[in-house]
Amino acid sequence: MTSSGLPRLPDLADLPDLPAGRDRPAPAWTRRRVRVTADFYRTVFRTAIVSQFQYRGPNYFYMIGMVTEPVVYLVVWTTVARAQGGSVGGITPGEFAAYYIVWTLVRNMNIVLTPYAWEDRIRNGQLSGELLRPVHPIHHDIAYFAGWKVPVIAMWLPVGAVLTLLFRPAFDVTPLEVAVFAVAIWGAFLVRTMFMWVLGLLTFWTTRVGAVFQVWFTAELLLSGRLVPLALMPDWVTTIGAFTPFPSSFGFPIDSLVGDLSTAELLRGLAAQAMWVSIGAAVVAVTWRFAVRRFSSVGN
Repeated sequence: MTSSGLPRLPDLADLPDLPAGRDRPAPAWTRRRVRVTADFYRTVFRTAIVSQFQYRGPNYFYMIGMVTEPVVYLVVWTTVARAQGGSVGGITPGEFAAYYIVWTLVRNMNIVLTPYAWEDRIRNGQLSGELLRPVHPIHHDIAYFAGWKVPVIAMWLPVGAVLTLLFRPAFDVTPLEVAVFAVAIWGAFLVRTMFMWVLGLLTFWTTRVGAVFQVWFTAELLLSGRLVPLALMPDWVTTIGAFTPFPSSFGFPIDSLVGDLSTAELLRGLAAQAMWVSIGAAVVAVTWRFAVRRFSSVGN
């Protein structure tokens, strides 16, 4: 066992790839690599579930704090809608309520490691230990935060029920929309993971990553559907947003359940998420190779 409680896995770096036809055929070695990675994911995933259920109180307080933001948006837009005769841009108070209640779940689902945590990870020496693992550090982040989502979803259910009773949302969903939403919230998690990782890797070149993150956060706030439903934004804003990963992390997952999208629009949204995950993973892979060369640590 390691100091973190995870089982010690075989070091893949000590086992070179051998061509097919030798003592260790390439396909068999590939299967072993996949099996070791899958075991790592299962272990970290289960560890995250158990550890986060141990901290139910702090997690609930954190979630309640997260709910404050959409409730403010909801109250503002509901007031505006009623003042303008019952709707804004064709969206009624009940539809605003549905949008921002689903928003609370999507927001909790796409919480990932931030660039600020990368600063601590490097400064405190945590990265040194992670580099000794037989898998890329991003696998630990994906597995751990994915496991964290299980207690998050469980704890969100009563919160969502209370918000539903208070604001009476107008839901009209189909089984297809529910199925797409179930996939889209995990797609949003992966999209945000990849691009937060890219921002985090900038800490290898600068100690002022917070300024870069604030610019990114501002763009996300305006272009993703987090601040305002994209249906209410000017056409030029949605056009610009379509060339960014932001709608895939907020607007599309929410609209897939409450936006009355066509089947073609739902499929295009999932395809866009897959595209941005692939682009993000490629950028992470390339940036990581250069970033890790700049890393150095000392010990006693």
